Order: sequence, then structure tokens, then C-alpha cells
Amino acid sequence: MIDFSDFYQQIAKTRLSHWLHCLPAQLHDWQKQHLHGDLARWSRALRKLPAIHTQRIELKDRVAIGQSGEVSAGEQKKIESLLGQFHPWRKGPFEVHGIHIDTEWRSDWKWDRLKPHISPLNNRYVLDVGCGSGYHLWRMAGEGAEMAVGIDPSQLFLCQFEAIRHFANGYKGIQVLPLGIEELPELRAFDTVFSMGVLYHRRSPIDHLLQLKEQLRDGGELVLETLVIDGDEHSVLVPGERYGKMRNVWFIPSAAALVGWLAKCGFENIRVVDESPTTLNEQRRTDWMRNESLADFLDPNDPGKTIEGYPAPKRAIIIANKPVDSQHGTKREKDE
Repeated sequence: MIDFSDFYQQIAKTRLSHWLHCLPAQLHDWQKQHLHGDLARWSRALRKLPAIHTQRIELKDRVAIGQSGEVSAGEQKKIESLLGQFHPWRKGPFEVHGIHIDTEWRSDWKWDRLKPHISPLNNRYVLDVGCGSGYHLWRMAGEGAEMAVGIDPSQLFLCQFEAIRHFANGYKGIQVLPLGIEELPELRAFDTVFSMGVLYHRRSPIDHLLQLKEQLRDGGELVLETLVIDGDEHSVLVPGERYGKMRNVWFIPSAAALVGWLAKCGFENIRVVDESPTTLNEQRRTDWMRNESLADFLDPNDPGKTIEGYPAPKRAIIIANKPVDSQHGTKREKDE
């Protein structure tokens, strides 16, 4: 099974140490609930991955691990077969010892859109809510994050992350935890909190924004990426049973409405830094994700609409800050 003890040791003497009052018990219970089934099967695949110490871990401009000559052709074929057992791969791409994991999403494009607008991550504590396989955690580490923690309840995404980390020599300083944000205490410890592709899946988006705020230190930065529609500050789409064939889409606001929601939750310095339609080149079916993808979710006669007739996916990136509490903010937080 997945061992989180190294992570406990890493945070024991950091500003996240108070998390240890509940986290080990939560993850122990999670392990007990998943002793059998898919997690057991994926855990066996993880144990079969060959041990290879690499001299190359590239995270700044892409996620690439390994270099020529470190594995034989036979080992490469074995690795590719084992990684294939973690299908479908949705967020990436990754390169592992010459194997290109061409994921459904070009998550690197999203990263390129947001990176120029966020505060530098050097030496920061970062939380990525709904992190998937952890692709963006690796990019955060490449930008110098002191600690990058991702949460996502998916067993598969956790195993995909552990597979990549296995080949990165057990890389320290990043961790995926199989939790939802509602399971986190009010840590108030992260310099930057990312929530990307999550808000529209929440039945109560305002509660989600407040939960994100509870994880930030005073003065910390929220990076919010989500589906939006065109419209003014009063425009919100409430889809029927499905949106783009997805059942769990509750609210899709305009960017202007989302700015108002953030202000209502007490955020400040709120700015919309990007709005981009999702293209068929950014989200698509690949050999590593053979299920339906964006092309199957759009009206074949009008790609500007979903199959249900709603506006086709468009995503916005909004950045905001948690105010400094004059009663409790530290001098460093106030100076920043």
C-alpha cells in the first residue's frame, strides 16, 4: 500500500506540523477502506516498477525524467507496459526514460497561461486542490516551491503520481494525498492555493471558495481556474442533468460574476488574468487516454456548443489574495 510516513516526517518541523493531529488517522482509515479492488491492483503494479536511479530530473520547462543509456530497450518496454496499467492518464504530459505519456490534457498549456501572472513560488508552501496525477505539483517544484501538496480523492491519480515519483528517485518536497478539501482542517499555512478545474463540480461554490481561503495564510494568494460563460456580473449557467456529458456540473458563472463571489468571500486584489476557450488540441483522446474526450462532448454540427446545446467550454484564471488580519498577521505577511 501507499506509505505516507516520509511526508509526516517532512512536515513535522514545518508550519504544517499541526496537520499531524488528524492527517495520519485520516490516511490510515483511507488505507483500511481500500485494502482490495483497484488500489490493491495498482499498488502491485507500483511494486513491479524497476528501481532506476536517474541523473536527470527536469521540472522547469517540462516534466522529464531519465536520460539515454539509463535503461535498456527491454526495461523501457516493461516500464511502458506497467505505466499503461494506470490508464486513463488525464493530466500531463510526462516523459519517463524516453516514454512519452501523452495525456488527455495538455496541462503544460494551462501552466504557461497562468505562470506569468502568479507570485513567484520560490520557497513557498503551495496547495493544489483537485491536483489529479500531480502534474502541476512537479511544475511548482520546478519553480522552487519549498513544499507542494496536492489533494485529490482519486485512487488512480495517487498511483499515477507515485509511479512518476518512483522514477524521480523518490523526489521530496511534493506529495499527493487522497483527500477532498472538506477533509482538511483550517490549516491557514499555505502561501499559494491553486484550485483548477474544481469549482464547477461543487454543489456550493461559495463554500468551496471559503474552504480555499481557510488554507491560506494571511496575505496568501489564490489561483482559481474554472469554466466560465460570457456575461455580466449576474450571469450564471445552471446546467441540467449533464454539461459536456458530465453529470456533476452545478454552476458555471461568468468571470465577472466569479469576481463578485470572491469579493463576497472576503478576497481582495481580485483580477481576471486569462480567458481561453478549450480547444480540441488541448483536450483530446490519446493512446494514454482512450476514453471519450472533448470532441465527443461537443455538438458535431456546431463546435461552439456542447452536445446538450450549452456554450462550449471556456476557462478563466482569476487571482486574488486573502487579506492580512491586522490582529493576527505576522510582520512578514504584512510586509508582503
